[in-house]
Amino acid sequence: MGFTVEVAGKTDVGCVRTNNEDNFGYDSRFGIYVVCDGMGGQAAGEVASKMGVDTILTYYRTSVRSGHFPKVGEQVDGLTDRANHLASSIHLANKAVHEAANHHAAQAGMGSTVVSVSTETKGSFFSIGHVGDSRIYLVRSGDIQQLTNDHSLVMEQVRRGLITLADARVSKMQNIILRALGTEPTVKPDLDDLMALPGDVLVLCSDGLTRHLPDDSIAEVVSNTPDLMEACNLLIGAAKDGGGEDNITCLLLRFTVQPWYKKLLSWLLPGGGSPKWQNSI
Repeated sequence: MGFTVEVAGKTDVGCVRTNNEDNFGYDSRFGIYVVCDGMGGQAAGEVASKMGVDTILTYYRTSVRSGHFPKVGEQVDGLTDRANHLASSIHLANKAVHEAANHHAAQAGMGSTVVSVSTETKGSFFSIGHVGDSRIYLVRSGDIQQLTNDHSLVMEQVRRGLITLADARVSKMQNIILRALGTEPTVKPDLDDLMALPGDVLVLCSDGLTRHLPDDSIAEVVSNTPDLMEACNLLIGAAKDGGGEDNITCLLLRFTVQPWYKKLLSWLLPGGGSPKWQNSI
């Protein structure tokens, strides 16, 4: 299918912090998009998140150009090569952060969350990989769906029925992450393969956004703001209006039909109508 991906991203220090431990990056040429939220004293969190983003992007740039994707860490049966390439890049980032934390006293104990998306070239399929409590959302036709599960203590308690979601939102233990890049020698990323429909928007964000902005508010902004950078500005502004206690990052991807494909459809479909898109999610 003739899809293209529009992208915009922004990060903000927020209203309380003095340094920004969030980082994001992407390379549309190779279909890779990443957001990391660092943790650690002083500037260590900022180092960890930048290392995570840079390692994943470098893995894709090097692998695509060479035509060979090295397998790093555990590969998952039943998933596409695209998803397992994401896994390898996350394993490599985990190793880089962990080794740096062990070799530099000032960076001891540092770590980072990661959410990542790998898209097909001009295709409608994509893969996601994540570790930690940063999130990926799908906004489709005004509705929003969280595609990731937070690796946090409070959300694990919610999943086990020990506390309610309302309790989790006000818990003082929200900062306790159960899985992160660099905190252990190995890490297990959550992975999935999905299909996009025309107009779908993926929201990759740190918890600085989601702590202050409910899901339906994210969906409303994204659905009603055609310009993706303006949508980023509005989302971050709303999070800051809600308190802005943490760094705030959002990276938005919109799947659009290429003009030549629209023209092809107008030739193939009676009256220039639209096909009945099937939702595989």
